[in-house]
Amino acid sequence: MDQVPPSLAPRSPVFRDRFRRSRSAPQMAPWYRIVPFSQDPKELFMPEKGVRPIPASVKEMLLAPPPTVASLGEAAKNKLVEVLCHIDRMYVKVSKELFSTRDAFKDLKLGKCPVNEGTSENYYLLYLLKNDCGFKRESTDDYLFISIVLHYKPTTPVIREMPFDVVLQCKYPRHFHSFHPGISIELRRGTVYKPLRSKHAYVIIPQDASGNEIGGDKTFILGQPMYFEVKRADNISTNKRLYINKCFMTALQDPYSEPKYTVIDNQGCMIDSKVTRQSAFLKGHLNVQKFSVSAFIFKDTAASSSSPQLYLHCEFSMGDPTPTSSSKACNYHQATKKWKELHGNDSVCTCCESSCLSLSKASGNMVSSPSWKVSFRGKDGNPDFELKPKSAVWGTSSFEDLKDHRDFLSYWE
Repeated sequence: MDQVPPSLAPRSPVFRDRFRRSRSAPQMAPWYRIVPFSQDPKELFMPEKGVRPIPASVKEMLLAPPPTVASLGEAAKNKLVEVLCHIDRMYVKVSKELFSTRDAFKDLKLGKCPVNEGTSENYYLLYLLKNDCGFKRESTDDYLFISIVLHYKPTTPVIREMPFDVVLQCKYPRHFHSFHPGISIELRRGTVYKPLRSKHAYVIIPQDASGNEIGGDKTFILGQPMYFEVKRADNISTNKRLYINKCFMTALQDPYSEPKYTVIDNQGCMIDSKVTRQSAFLKGHLNVQKFSVSAFIFKDTAASSSSPQLYLHCEFSMGDPTPTSSSKACNYHQATKKWKELHGNDSVCTCCESSCLSLSKASGNMVSSPSWKVSFRGKDGNPDFELKPKSAVWGTSSFEDLKDHRDFLSYWE
C-alpha cells in the first residue's frame, strides 16, 4: 500500500485546530488613511501588469496605529460650545448655562444667521455652508478650511454676560470628512464687589444664597444672582410689612444720573423678572424683604479697562400685612407668563402690565447704597470654556427648511 506524503495527508480535527491557532491573525488595513498631499505616493498605487510586494513605506503608512479620538459621547460632556462639521453644513450647539437671560438667543448669531433651534438646555444654529451666513473658505493642497465667527453681542441697556466672538473652523482633507477646532477664547465674565452700609432708616444687606450676611467685599459673577435683604436699620419690629416700591441702578452716585436700569417699579413689581428668572422677591419676615437680582453691568462700560461701579437706589414703605395693588411684591412667572404675589392674592399684580396706583407714601428719602465694584475678568485669567468641535459623517442631501433638521439631536450623543 502506497504511503501518502505527510504534506498531502488529511489533517485530523485536532491538528487542524492547532494549525489555525498557530497562525497569526492578519493585519487589517483601515478603510482609509488621511495623509498630506505631499506624502501621497500616487505612483505606488497606479495600475500595472503583474504583481509585486507592497513597498515597505506603503505598508507602514497603512498599518500605522490610528490616532486616539474620544468618542462623541465623551466629547459632548460638559461642553459649553460644540461644533459638528459635516460635508455640506455646520451645526453649532451653545449651552444655555452661558446665559442667565431667557432672550439671550436673540443676540446670538453664527455670522449673520440667528439661532434656529433650541431645547431646554441648548441653543442650536444649523446651517448649510451655502447659506449666506458669512462662511469663509480657504483651500490648500491638503485641506479645505471653512471658518465663521459665533457672535454674542447683547443689545439691551445692561448686560449680564460679556459679549464674545468665537472663531469656528472646520478642516476638511481634500477627499475625506474631517474637522479642526477653532481657537480657544477667553470669555470675560464680571465680578461685583459689594459692601453695603447705609445711614438711612433702612439698610440693604448683601447675603449669600443661604441667607447669611456677607461681610467685607463680595465677588459676584456676571449673570449670577446677587442676594439682598432690606430691613429697618434699628431692627425695631412692627406689625407692618415692609414693601419695596422701586429700585434702580446707576453708574454714578447721583440717583438722577444716566444711564439707569430699573429692577423694581410700579409699586412692587419685579420687572427684571421678565428678563431673567434670577431676579425675584424672596420670602422673609414681616419687617424684612429679601430679593435677588441677576448681576449685570451697563453696556457702555463693557469695554472699559478700569473697573466700573454701580449704585443701587430704592424706595421703601410700610403697609398692612395683606398686599394691595399699591403695596406688594410681585414676581413674573415665566412658565405661566403670569404675575405672582409673594404673600397674597395674585390679582393685586394685574396692574404690573400697566400702571399701579400709589396710595402709600414712600418712607422718607431715597435710599442709596455704596458703589458696587465690577471686574470683567476672572481672578485667574483662564478661559471659562474650551471650544472642542467634533465631526460626524453625513450625506450631501440638501434641505430648505427646519423640517429637515428633525434628527439633528442624534448627532450630539
